[in-house]
Order: sequence, then C-alpha cells, then structure tokens
Amino acid sequence: MYCFGVSRALRADAERTVRTILEAAEGVLSADPAATMEQIAEAAGVARTTVHRRFATRDALVDALAAWATRRFAEAVDAAPLEGAPPLVALYQVTANVLEVKIGWGFGMTRASASPDPEVARVHADVLAKCDRLFRRAQEAGALRADADLAWARRVYYALIHEVSTGNDAKDPAALATQVVDTLLRGFAAHPERGM
Repeated sequence: MYCFGVSRALRADAERTVRTILEAAEGVLSADPAATMEQIAEAAGVARTTVHRRFATRDALVDALAAWATRRFAEAVDAAPLEGAPPLVALYQVTANVLEVKIGWGFGMTRASASPDPEVARVHADVLAKCDRLFRRAQEAGALRADADLAWARRVYYALIHEVSTGNDAKDPAALATQVVDTLLRGFAAHPERGM
C-alpha cells in the first residue's frame, strides 16, 4: 500500500513537471519559435537535464506540445453543450471555448496540423464531425440558410476562428466568439429591413 501511494505521488509530480515544461514551452516558443531547450528549461524553472529527461529532443517536445494543445482543444469542444442546447447557444459556447485554447496554446495548436501523432489526427477528425453535426442542427433550426453549403460554412468558420485568435491573446474569448459567430451568420451585407 505504501509503495502504491509513493508511486502515485511520484507520477503526479512527474505530470506536474511535464505540464510546467509544456506551459513554459508554449510561452517561450510563441515569443520565439527558434528558442532553445535551455531557454524553455529556464522559463519552466527546471534544470535543462529535467527537460531532456522528459523530452529527448526539441522535436519531441514540440510534438508533445501539439498533443497537449490538441487535448485541451478536444476538452474545450466537449465542454460545450453541443447536443443539449439550442444550436446557436452551442455555437457561441464552443466558439468561446475553442478561442480560449487557440489563444492560450497558439504555438501548440499551429503545430498540431503537422503532428505525426495519429491521436492528434483522430481528435481533429472527431471535432470536425461534431462541428458538422452542429452546423446541420443550426441549418435545421433556421439559423443557417436551407441552401447553405455546410462544408463551405464550416471552412469559413474555421478561417474566422483562426484569424480572430491570431494576435488576440489579450482579448476576451467570449467577445471574440460573438464577433466570429455574428460574422458567420450575418456577414457584412446591408440589411434590407434597415433600408440599406
């Protein structure tokens, strides 16, 4: 029993160390994508050997960062009420959740698309399927036009999220979500009811 408790404590300590290194790596690499392992170790407050013990190479660290960010991304999507809430409520919430991750883990998220980890690809495919279901629900509810090309709408939505998350680390994800969803649903066209 004692050994099991010690083993669990050591595992928890190792997980905290890895998280600390990954959080430091995100901050350092976002500011300077060419930063060294030594700079990351310094930012994490650990010895360089500790970073190398957890991640054999810089590429391994970047891959782990992409996987970590992808898990945060999946958790953000799953935290939104995609099935239980009205589609527009779900769309605003998932957008705010995703923007929070994309802003906070921007370096890792940009590396996720090139990650060799099959789990990263699986998570992104799962999120895409959830987004498609949400867009179908929005169309069925009349929030999107009946003749809208949903694949194109999703691509535009993804592009809006990418654009608004780039360089907006100081902005409120909820306000940015409103901007994204309003742009997706209303665009910049003049509204006939306003006489324009």
